[in-house]
Amino acid sequence: MKNYKVGIIGATGMVGQRFATILENHPWFTVVAIAASGRNKGKTYAEAVEGRWKMAAPIPESMKDMILYDAQADAEEFASKVDFTFCAVDMKKPEIRALEEKYAKLECPVISNNSAHRFTEDVPMIIPEVNPEHAEIIPAQRKRLGTKRGFIAVKSNCSIQSYVPALSALRDFGIEKIAVCTYQAISGAGKTFETWPEMIDNVIPYIGGEEEKSEQEPMKVWGKVEGDKIVSATEPTISAQCLRVPVSDGHTAAAFVKFKNKPTKEEMIARWKAYKGRAQELNLPSAPKQFLNYFEEDNRPQAKLDRNLEGGMAVSIGRLRDDSIFDYRFVSLSHNTLRGAAGGAVEMAELLCAEGYID
Repeated sequence: MKNYKVGIIGATGMVGQRFATILENHPWFTVVAIAASGRNKGKTYAEAVEGRWKMAAPIPESMKDMILYDAQADAEEFASKVDFTFCAVDMKKPEIRALEEKYAKLECPVISNNSAHRFTEDVPMIIPEVNPEHAEIIPAQRKRLGTKRGFIAVKSNCSIQSYVPALSALRDFGIEKIAVCTYQAISGAGKTFETWPEMIDNVIPYIGGEEEKSEQEPMKVWGKVEGDKIVSATEPTISAQCLRVPVSDGHTAAAFVKFKNKPTKEEMIARWKAYKGRAQELNLPSAPKQFLNYFEEDNRPQAKLDRNLEGGMAVSIGRLRDDSIFDYRFVSLSHNTLRGAAGGAVEMAELLCAEGYID
């Protein structure tokens, strides 16, 4: 596999920092350009993040002295230096949509962590183990944009990655209804306990827009490519409640599910243990060997113990039991800034490179 020159747009934010640390020793991708808002233009990366570096790992040595581009004003120069770019900017949605299309039209593929294009009909929203076939929409998107190489692909919301993979393994039993409550870490808001002390000893029962995303995004992930668009699935019905909890990293979901053809618990656990996707078939660098992990212990999974399983790219499941209203209930967990954000985007980029969509 050849080495790809990559960029990070939005490199100074929490997800941008996570991209930097993940990509530091990546076997396929080398970061050669970084960009942020105009106020950071001309600064070194170390200068721009001084006093607000949020990762446990230090700033990558290879990136410390890189000079930041202005993501808007320097788009042409930035795009000319990279084979593709990751994007994790903190801007209003219309501005993000325009920025990402600008780079795509400069023939720079964009692997986005942002939500702005998640419901653009010809933009694939890929979880590599679940819906890799959605990449087939890219030629239709290129036709609309008038590009040869450029396109946009997005990663799904971080919270749905805690429960959608577990449910994806069971879809052929005919899932009718899902109720889910997510308990979401503060890093999902780009915060730490130092910057958000009011979260200590607290639970906030509202995360703006999160419940709508949790109910709608799985339907696109489970949808099908039809002609020049991705058509969302029409079932199952999903009801979601999302809470912010005092956890640094790791989104936990309590899921309740009703089936048309009810499996046994043994069948469900066997499905989870055997589940593999295209990412495992291709042996992608970021793909976990065991994607879905079932814990027999009553008190697992736990964010503190299990979020970093397989480099934070695996999903942990536990507490499968009968339910008096639905058929079954279970708890699942994923690392929200690894599997759910930067790591999931890197794995998606690996998939698109391996499948020939990024040359």
